Amino acid sequence: QVLLVESGGGLVQAGGSLRLSCAASGRTLSSYSMGWFRQAPGKEREFVGGISRSGDRTSYADSVKGRFTISRDNAKNTVYLQMNSLKPEDTAVYYCAASWRSLSGIKSNYDYWGQGAQVTVSS
Repeated sequence: QVLLVESGGGLVQAGGSLRLSCAASGRTLSSYSMGWFRQAPGKEREFVGGISRSGDRTSYADSVKGRFTISRDNAKNTVYLQMNSLKPEDTAVYYCAASWRSLSGIKSNYDYWGQGAQVTVSS
């Protein structure tokens, strides 16, 4: 089992940047493909992006493509979500998740979830 803890959330003005981190403990992160999801109030949790076990492949939702970047440092057991050009509609709780399966945008494919980090973008 792996424990995931997100950090780096906060309040930022539109156009600004934030970087979220997801630190893992319990098992080495290199065993998992990793995903970032977000959930806004009253909405379903949606896929933001993901990264393969080795970091050689990434995938992004159309809504964040070109603005968000996912990376990982397996030596530090940490995954990152760099968010640039933030918009008010990016406001949500952001979750990292780990999967034994290949990189996927499907929520049910992920086995472990963090507690979430709030990101609020003001206009």
